[in-house]
Amino acid sequence: NFTNCTAVILLTFQTNVLTELRKWKLSLVEHHKLQMKQEKDKHAAHVRQLSNEMENLKELLHTYEISIGRKDEVVITNLTQALERQKERVELMRKFTLWRIQHVKAKQEEYANRIADRQFRTALMKKVWAAWRSHSEEKWKEKVAKACQLRAEDVCVQLTNDYEAKIAELTATLEQTKAEIMRLHSEREQYEDTMKKAFMRGVCALNLEAMTMFQGK
Repeated sequence: NFTNCTAVILLTFQTNVLTELRKWKLSLVEHHKLQMKQEKDKHAAHVRQLSNEMENLKELLHTYEISIGRKDEVVITNLTQALERQKERVELMRKFTLWRIQHVKAKQEEYANRIADRQFRTALMKKVWAAWRSHSEEKWKEKVAKACQLRAEDVCVQLTNDYEAKIAELTATLEQTKAEIMRLHSEREQYEDTMKKAFMRGVCALNLEAMTMFQGK
């Protein structure tokens, strides 16, 4: 009887142990399933959050692209307008310089014509005096001839001096005008070079700003 009781007790104990082990195993499986479900839910929520953030970033990127495109258009438009204004200014200065040169040349031609007229009148006066002297007495003719010759020489010398002084003045004015033209061309080249550099700096600054924003995000 004792042996039978012991066997029954052992069997009962074994059965209880196995039952507890099965319960513990089922509990562990349920707990693991619950943890897996929670992790899957967390993962799904994280994926949804990342998707929303990606959509927001795409919209923000599109907005930045539109903004940068508008800024580029504004910069290009401003630079184009500035270049057009500078071209108009240079063209006006060129026309004004050409007009000054033509005006100086016209003055030179007018002065040369006046000198030629004076010389022609002087030569004509000499001929008249020569014809008149041929009808006068010998001594009086010699005196008048000497006086006219001296007077004509003085007039010629004075006219020559005046002509040379005026030519020198007009030449100096012409040289100043040429120097002004060279200076205007130099200013134009410097301005175009400055505008190109400013344009490149503006484009580089915009690219750097875009890269900084993208890297920050």
